[in-house]
Amino acid sequence: MKTVSDFVLARLGEWGVQRVFGYPGDGINGLIGAFGKNKELEFVQARHEEGAAFMACAHAKFTGQVGVCLATSGPGAIHLLNGLYDAKLDHQPVVAIVGQQARSALGGDYQQEVDLVSLFKDVAHDFVHMVTSPVQARHMVDRAMRIAMERRGVTCLIFPNDVQDLDAVEVPPREHGTVHTGIGLTSHAAVPPEAALDNAASILNRGERVAMLVGAGALEASDEVRAVAERLGAGVAKALLGKAVLPDELPYVTGAIGLLGTQPSWEMMNECDTLLMVGTSFPYAEFLPKEGQARAVQIDVDGRRLSLRYPVEAGLVGDARLTLQALLPKLDAKPSDRWLKGIEKKVARWRETVVSRAMVDAKGVNPQRPFLELSRRLPPQCIVTCDSGSAANWYARDVHLRQGMMGSVSGGLASMGCGVPYALAAKLAHPGRPVVALVGDGAMQMLGINELITIAHRWKDWANPTLVVLVLNNGDLNLVTWEQRVMGADPRFGDSQWLPEFSYADYGRMLGLEGIRVTEPDEVGPAWDRALTAGRPVVLEVVTDPEVPPMPPHISLKQFAAYMTALRKEDAATGAAALRATIKQWWAS
Repeated sequence: MKTVSDFVLARLGEWGVQRVFGYPGDGINGLIGAFGKNKELEFVQARHEEGAAFMACAHAKFTGQVGVCLATSGPGAIHLLNGLYDAKLDHQPVVAIVGQQARSALGGDYQQEVDLVSLFKDVAHDFVHMVTSPVQARHMVDRAMRIAMERRGVTCLIFPNDVQDLDAVEVPPREHGTVHTGIGLTSHAAVPPEAALDNAASILNRGERVAMLVGAGALEASDEVRAVAERLGAGVAKALLGKAVLPDELPYVTGAIGLLGTQPSWEMMNECDTLLMVGTSFPYAEFLPKEGQARAVQIDVDGRRLSLRYPVEAGLVGDARLTLQALLPKLDAKPSDRWLKGIEKKVARWRETVVSRAMVDAKGVNPQRPFLELSRRLPPQCIVTCDSGSAANWYARDVHLRQGMMGSVSGGLASMGCGVPYALAAKLAHPGRPVVALVGDGAMQMLGINELITIAHRWKDWANPTLVVLVLNNGDLNLVTWEQRVMGADPRFGDSQWLPEFSYADYGRMLGLEGIRVTEPDEVGPAWDRALTAGRPVVLEVVTDPEVPPMPPHISLKQFAAYMTALRKEDAATGAAALRATIKQWWAS
């Protein structure tokens, strides 16, 4: 006889789930036991439940499928939360399955008893329920999966450990009080009506200086974005999660936008008279046109996100690819003019600036240099993951993705610790593709070094063993240090900012991986060549200068004054080093 646990795993398989990321515990013994009997579903043991949730989110990002993670009751369930919020804020479909104490113990302050429905009610607000009867199992799994896909969010199922071992009820009885669900496909009206498209086209056709901003919602619409941009003579800026929408080599692609963005993106948004946003919830209004400056059209699959970041005249609810396909014939071709030529000129000049800044001397290695050298060597079809911190600055500006490549970060949550779990999930989903993780030493010490153990355990099963983890070893929680200086006029506070010394390359070698340590700028390029052809995963540790500033595209007088105040408060050597590095970067611009 099948148990509830057997049925749940089988039902997930019917929904197309191939792997579940998690960590065992006695609160999910029934489910873990069922994995031993199920030959279709792979259980991926993470080193920590937070990493499992990050992997589920990354799986959703890199496959378009629902990610599933599993944790025991109490502390295991609590550990999932950060990775689940990452999925929620980046609008990724993830189902969390967690254990709970036996029904008979609930309400008795039992060991590891936590009010899990309340705990998950925010992160999984669209659907979080506890399964208390075998009759519920089918519709609970079906609804968790369907709602995660429909709402592009997190759902949660809670299974008391005694329920997991009860006899399964595969078909609920046909009687009052039962629910009968199915797995059938859902069809959507994915294209707005003609009148709405005509209105949007009229606005775009009247624009003389059109800018586009694309995000993660446009990742499946690359060809359509390109066609619309070229029809409108528009420049295209990319939110960080939309970095792979268009190849960076296109002359009108201005690159990233915002604090991590480029000068051409900043200037384009300040000079445009029309804005077309596609699949983006980019949050920083100060980097968009001044309100009233530009007429705006927005396309998003979720109408709740229309006019959220900038007031739009025409909001189109629909699939980005299909909506752009329907919109394109209504758009007038704009001849090449000063607007587009000006954008392309600024982009070309910016690309020279990026190279110049990366080649500036520094103490040890300029942190931009490893990203520049990687960009020149990215293998075809590679997947790039990046952690939060100053590494994200250089990923946004210095790494140029080409057609067919993929990349992602923790966007909305901007959580540290995601880079290596993301890379591992990408490799499990696409074992034949090369993967590169770009990680700071703070994030590496937080979660990354733990998941290297998982990589060492699994890499021999991959068709292509290329997985390189770049670690920027500057001994500093660097982005926070710069934020303290520029936003708070405070000097680096050593007790909070300096990190314990750790040899990442040696640790990688100890695990049976390749470990490469770089201390000189001329070693960076050859190190990448070696890492990308090593025949096994590699930890590439580059010792970088923490005083090289991640300069935003625009600095206000207030920020500059705060920065100078902070440097005056630093000890003389550190303050002078930071000031010299900043002047060198400005000079290279």
